[in-house]
Amino acid sequence: MNIRALAEELDTAARHGRPLPGGGTGLKDIEEAYAVQEALVARRLARGERITGFKLGFTSRAKMRQMGVSDLIHGRLTDRMETPDGGRLDTSGLIHPRVEPEVAFLLGDALRPGADPMTAVAAVAPALEVIDSRYDGFRFSLPEVIADNTSAAAYAVGTWSAPSDLDNLGVLLELDGRLAQAGSTAAILGNPLRALAAAARLAGELAPGTVILAGAATAAVPLPPGTHVRATVAGLGTVSLTTGEDA
Repeated sequence: MNIRALAEELDTAARHGRPLPGGGTGLKDIEEAYAVQEALVARRLARGERITGFKLGFTSRAKMRQMGVSDLIHGRLTDRMETPDGGRLDTSGLIHPRVEPEVAFLLGDALRPGADPMTAVAAVAPALEVIDSRYDGFRFSLPEVIADNTSAAAYAVGTWSAPSDLDNLGVLLELDGRLAQAGSTAAILGNPLRALAAAARLAGELAPGTVILAGAATAAVPLPPGTHVRATVAGLGTVSLTTGEDA
């Protein structure tokens, strides 16, 4: 497996909106997959982007069973992926974007394995994550989605508030004012707080100022251009964005 070559292919697919055939990379090893992801993110950093966050995937037990895995996957967020709450996301260069509602954590102190994760949290907020697999038709193997930085494309975070009980809060996802998905924060490992401990275990250590997306609270839905999308998390508030080409 040529790690740098696959990272370049995935990077090119993302930059030019041309998908790769899923299942055709020959990538079968999880360790190699994360090496490709690291090389892929390094290409973005070399273009001047900076790391802003850490994201978790497969935080739904049902999704784990579906994919035949027993652990979470993770990826990185950069400043180029961030969209302001209420802002516009240019989706013209994306392949087949989907959106899902999440809970975001903001670290005030370093998050380290084994420590009480809540002691590192400065604030929590509702969030939206836009995913856009670089594989045709969202068809991929587990190593392939890891290599593709877990399909990360964009994210938006609502108003930060003091940490609170996040167990079983109602979650709504609306597109153009119409309900698209309804769920609960309990879909995120039973409680999003468990995602913090998982992030520390997987990352080793995360620095103050890092944003952590804890995982999807509902299924992701397609995100057409010209769509206003809003997520509401009970007790936390709302976050929104509108898709379309930049003026």
